[in-house]
Amino acid sequence: MRYRSDLTDDQWEAIKTFFEGENRGKHLQKHEKREMVNAVLYYKEANCSWRKLPPDFPPHISVWNFYNRARINGLWDRIQNALEKAI
Repeated sequence: MRYRSDLTDDQWEAIKTFFEGENRGKHLQKHEKREMVNAVLYYKEANCSWRKLPPDFPPHISVWNFYNRARINGLWDRIQNALEKAI
């Protein structure tokens, strides 16, 4: 299902390089990064709790962990800046 908050193809192109090579030497990623970003954008736009994310997104705890790591290491700020420029 698509949501109004989902990344456009152009927006994804602007940020996908942030995730390249992220899992080298580690286990394969369980969830696509684009879906994780889409879930966070939905959470922020809907102003809902993590547990209220629609079931077609990855599990809320996975999305929360992704967002928390991205926020702490500065990745989320870089994503937001790139998305603002891609508008």
